[in-house]
Amino acid sequence: MCFHSKQTKLALEVQSRFKAKIKDLAVFKPSEHINGFEFPKTPIIIDENPTEILHYDWGLIPNWAKDQSIQKMTLNARIETVDEKPSFRDSVSKRCLVIANGFYEWQWHDTKGKNKTKYEIGIGNDDLYAYAGLYSQWTDKNTGEIKNTYTIVTTKANPLMAEIHNIKKRMPIILKPEDEIKWLSHDPIEKYSYPYEVNLVATKIDSPLTLF
Repeated sequence: MCFHSKQTKLALEVQSRFKAKIKDLAVFKPSEHINGFEFPKTPIIIDENPTEILHYDWGLIPNWAKDQSIQKMTLNARIETVDEKPSFRDSVSKRCLVIANGFYEWQWHDTKGKNKTKYEIGIGNDDLYAYAGLYSQWTDKNTGEIKNTYTIVTTKANPLMAEIHNIKKRMPIILKPEDEIKWLSHDPIEKYSYPYEVNLVATKIDSPLTLF
């Protein structure tokens, strides 16, 4: 899965990498640790305008939701069932790129997760990349406020991630740069299930160790 991410690059580097302009620089805040369960605003690019970087809340709220409480269950969407689940099926045609340069996962050493090791995972060299994402616009019926939200799509873990995420054995879909525009152009979603993957590098946080 992917509940803890990071985006530490400055605005100019993000804009250069994705050939897009940040709409609201006042909202753009690099962060070493983005906790999904805080439902933060993070930079994304949506299919309607690939030349603009927006900030949406992590944790997708489907348009039928009565309130925001569903967000804690919609930080991730499994690609295998995304077109079936009520939370996501209306957003399958709403694609986005979620901008990051790393995420965190914990390897469990016992069945309850009391003893575990933290890893940082990325594509190497602390480079920027994009997760495959879906988004939604939700209107609060009590206030009339419109909230823009997203989810990160996940797939079966590759061998490296299966060793680290050794309980549920999932990983976020990180897109190859040449496939980012294809994702936004509604390329068939099933093409991005594992074995689709990019090369990942994992570093143990406590004592530096890099696995390939």
